[in-house]
Amino acid sequence: MRQVVLDTETTGLEVEKGHRLIEIGCIELLERRPHGRFYRRLNPQRRIDEGARAVTGISDESLLDQPLFEQIVDEFLDFVGDAELIIHNAAFDLAFLDAELTRADRADRCLSGRVRVLDTLELAREKYPGQKNSLDALCKRLGVDNSHRQLHGALLDAELLTDVYLAMTAGQGDLGLAAAPVVATAMRSGFVQRARLVLRVCLASAEEMAAHAARLAAIDKASRGQCRWPAA
Repeated sequence: MRQVVLDTETTGLEVEKGHRLIEIGCIELLERRPHGRFYRRLNPQRRIDEGARAVTGISDESLLDQPLFEQIVDEFLDFVGDAELIIHNAAFDLAFLDAELTRADRADRCLSGRVRVLDTLELAREKYPGQKNSLDALCKRLGVDNSHRQLHGALLDAELLTDVYLAMTAGQGDLGLAAAPVVATAMRSGFVQRARLVLRVCLASAEEMAAHAARLAAIDKASRGQCRWPAA
């Protein structure tokens, strides 16, 4: 299964007032394992609100030589493909992305209409009702280290959300069950181009079985007893 964890940064909070995207960050997951990534800074053709500038640390001047959304839209849509999107507070990001697709005069102007979307904020509210479910709160609750997050950034937040999502859904991010690593990757236009996967079947050694058991114990502790893999 292919999924894309996505986050954006914007010039302000209200798309209805003409605020625009300034960053898109994506982490590709193949069978729940990080694989490729996509990152772009964008020229929004307008000033950034002071609040957004304080949160992101991004200045208007630093975006003047960055591409417009319409110049990278094909790369972005190609990267997303038909993957399931994983977004925290998805309505916010999708509203801005749909607005940019409309400005770019794309036929498919509703991104959520062409791919499945999993909103981790809704997932967190179901799992932890009545609790704070911001990305920072989830990092703290699930033991995800976000000490390096001094400012918001689309790629950094997508990386943190990837860890949060894997932990929230039993944390089975790398149990050795997915396909073998790619034979080769190539950097092109800001993202890692996917290469052909080579499947292999390996029998676990005694040492690997012990490591597997230790990993399950850690998952069970992190998920507060919600691990669904048997201990033996």
